[in-house]
Amino acid sequence: MTRSILITGASRGLGEHLARQFARRGYSLALTGRTLEPLQKLAEEFAGQAGKIVIRQLDVADYSTIPGVLAECAEELGGLDIIVANAGVGHTVAVGDGKLAEIRETIDVNILGAIATAEAAIALFRKQGQGQLVGLSSVAKVRGLPGGGVYGASKAAFGIYLQAARLETRAEGIVVTELAPGYIDTDMNRGAASRPFLVSTDKGTRLMADLIEKQVGFRFVPVWPWTLVAQVLKWLPGSLLAKLG
Repeated sequence: MTRSILITGASRGLGEHLARQFARRGYSLALTGRTLEPLQKLAEEFAGQAGKIVIRQLDVADYSTIPGVLAECAEELGGLDIIVANAGVGHTVAVGDGKLAEIRETIDVNILGAIATAEAAIALFRKQGQGQLVGLSSVAKVRGLPGGGVYGASKAAFGIYLQAARLETRAEGIVVTELAPGYIDTDMNRGAASRPFLVSTDKGTRLMADLIEKQVGFRFVPVWPWTLVAQVLKWLPGSLLAKLG
């Protein structure tokens, strides 16, 4: 039986390339994003290699629309095995700059939108009796760094939510996976001054797809060196980290 996966924010970046990975593996796909045109192009590209493909316009900051979109996609695909809460924004915001519009969008999308997606996914999985929720946090959640306070805080918040969700649903046939990518080559981070341990988008999303299929609880991506680097970051003195700004 063909497995199915829904990915939010699938029109670009990690979401687009993750969709490409699962299309190659023959999954049926539900692809959502704020604009339909890039999703339509992906559906055309995947024809013949993926299973059934459904596209829907969805802005996760419009929280009330999420349950309905997920329900429609589940109905069209005969259920959803995996839902990936991927949609996110990556503003660089220095503290005290007063960029409240960017701060609010980060909170609306990366925290509230992501959690609203997860809530709708878990409700759907409870009706189905099974399912896997995948949430994307980031290595940025490990330590607050210059310019990354708001983004890192948003990813830390979603990560804590996913930890609690894993504990609360462990006896319900629901798997909760948290992936924390490092620098994977996408538009979101190409303007960064430094991108340590950078991997290509194809490699990064292939590793992510492998970990999703293994139903891991939590992993950094790539697992190495980021598992070690995350521990080092926790203990580096602030005087050294401040120079990164």
